[in-house]
Amino acid sequence: MSGWESYYKNEGDEEEEEQHEGPEAGGEYKYSGRDSLIFLVDASRAMFESQNEGDENELTPFEMSTECILSVYTNKIISSDRDLLAVVFYGTKKDKNSVNFKNIYVLQELDNPGAKRVLELDRFKGQLGKKHFQDLIGCGSDYSLSEALWVCANLFSDVQFKMSHKRIMLFTNEDDPHGNDSAKASRARTKAADLRDTGIFLDLMHLKKPGGFDISLFYRDIISIAEDEDIGVHFEESSKLEDLLRKVRAKESKKRALGRLKFKLSKDVALTVGIYNLVQKAFRPPPVRLYRETNEPVKTKTRTFNVNDGSLLLPSDTKRSQSYGSRQIVLEKEETVQLKRFDEPGLILVGFKPLIMLKKHHYLRPPLFVYPEESVVNGSTALFSALLTKCLEKEVMAVCRYTPRHNSPPYFVTLVPQEEELDDQKVQVTPPGFQLIFLPYADDKRKVPFTEKVLANPEQVDKMKAIVQKLRFSYRSDSFENPVLQQHFRNLEALALDLMEPEQAVDLTLPKVEAMDKRLGSLVDEFKELVYPPDYNPQGKTTKRKQDDEDSRNKRPKVEVSEEELKAHINKGTLGLK
Repeated sequence: MSGWESYYKNEGDEEEEEQHEGPEAGGEYKYSGRDSLIFLVDASRAMFESQNEGDENELTPFEMSTECILSVYTNKIISSDRDLLAVVFYGTKKDKNSVNFKNIYVLQELDNPGAKRVLELDRFKGQLGKKHFQDLIGCGSDYSLSEALWVCANLFSDVQFKMSHKRIMLFTNEDDPHGNDSAKASRARTKAADLRDTGIFLDLMHLKKPGGFDISLFYRDIISIAEDEDIGVHFEESSKLEDLLRKVRAKESKKRALGRLKFKLSKDVALTVGIYNLVQKAFRPPPVRLYRETNEPVKTKTRTFNVNDGSLLLPSDTKRSQSYGSRQIVLEKEETVQLKRFDEPGLILVGFKPLIMLKKHHYLRPPLFVYPEESVVNGSTALFSALLTKCLEKEVMAVCRYTPRHNSPPYFVTLVPQEEELDDQKVQVTPPGFQLIFLPYADDKRKVPFTEKVLANPEQVDKMKAIVQKLRFSYRSDSFENPVLQQHFRNLEALALDLMEPEQAVDLTLPKVEAMDKRLGSLVDEFKELVYPPDYNPQGKTTKRKQDDEDSRNKRPKVEVSEEELKAHINKGTLGLK
């Protein structure tokens, strides 16, 4: 009988992907399908014109769009290669689509990102890429945006997979595409509304144009606003690649909830919230087993056999046991499931505490994020917003009992209010909501023994303060990448794209020794003189501690034995007795 203590192996791991959750999750963590994204790029002549004619290094709007799409492709290959991506150009000279619309060219249909697709897009970079585009596709003068949206809708409908999220990203620097044709503008608005009704979101990635991009002329009625986005916030136009990349990264993927739970404020008042994971440890992806002759992925099946007669055992033929004392307790599978169920999944409000009562040593693990879910219970957003506003005003946190799933134990958590922050591009830096912070149980707290050390004198403390002050810098976690992971992915990229050698990843975790020495100057030597003895050498070898006389007396003297004596001891069986 297999031990059932391993049944608890994954308890508390709310941050696992939805597709790994089984039916025991109570319905909150089901696999919802693949994300799908279509890049709809304006290929008219204005997209190929530089804003500053004198600057040869400045990217054209089309080049910025291509670079941005390539970045998303490479990121998807690493993070979620099961998602579906496509590239569609409109305003082209040639056409290629399933419904034979003019001036619309489908470069890539919805499929998984791969090396072949990345290489195909890479050919459009630079001056040679511009010439290649003109030869292959070309720029046109007339187009219909409603027809382009129709083609995108057909691409979504042709996919056989289950899709969780369908999104179109529109790259253009034309703020009024059908200003002289009201019929085309009306059809585009109608088609955009149809897409919105079918669950397809349309996002505008507008690029800089002479005179500025006025979103109110046409696109305010076209773009879609998701339930979790502020309807009053619109991005500024992008004149740099970095700004465009930040916008795309903010929009490219659906904000998947780890779970949707009831938040009970009292016996009769409840709202629905979504639990999100904002920080997830990045792991190197595991290798995939392939059949050596065909390179096809192989599937692994596990079966259980009877050790006595070798017969195949069904799940109903096995039970679980655990030894308690000298007695073996046998349980059915259903009984082990019931043992793990404490309460229904959800958040239950216990009370409020001042924010100052939350200490740094209470930290157990990265926090989760709580946001309202209007789709389940109407009015959840309004009630949630009122609660968030009052907590921010009074500087208090909500203490709750949190049960993430049916088969998970309850936790005590605090909901710390968080206010929304936007950057200068109107991109959301910090979302409004609550940080869900796990509180330690009494069993989690430890008393760490420490030994008394020699205290530093005030002069030494002041000198170290000066050193610390000189080495201070603004830390941002997103400024440092894992060098091992980055080099691993660069190696894979070089193999997939047939590069001569992989690009070397820069290890940003290494200290900048020269810059530190320049900043510190003579402070280090002055600190050494205050703390260490005059003959101290940090590079010198440490001398081994000599054993005292007592240890020397107890140590056995070395005994030399001749070969004949050794053979005699072996024959007599007395080897090692003396």
